[in-house]
This record gives sequence, structure tokens and C-alpha cells, in this order.
Amino acid sequence: MNRARPILIAIGVMLALTGALWIGQGLGYIRWPQESFMLGRGELADRGAFTAIVGLALILVARRLPRRR
Repeated sequence: MNRARPILIAIGVMLALTGALWIGQGLGYIRWPQESFMLGRGELADRGAFTAIVGLALILVARRLPRRR
């Protein structure tokens, strides 16, 4: 249980950043090369929002766990 907090925080940060990337791509803020498979994927914004929320929730849960001493 001592190692659960940093692992959950790391996973939460990765999920939040991945979700932010997908949101940016889905809304058109991030430009991909013309041959990329990511073009025309507007539904990624919805999936990215869900992924980012799950990541932030993991961070909040991990913060409630006792610190390692």
C-alpha cells in the first residue's frame, strides 16, 4: 500500500495529459500531418474528456491516501 500513491498519481497524470491531447486534436487545436490516422476524428474530443476526467479523479483519490514514510 506504500507504493500505491505515487503509482496512482503517475497514471492519473498520464491519463490527464493523454486526454488533453485528444481534446486538442478533436477540437482542431493540434495539427497532424496529412498522412496521419488521427485526421477527421472529432469523437476523440469526447473520449479525451472522459480520459482526462478519469485521470484527474485518480489524482484526487491518490491524494487522500496516506503518504509514504
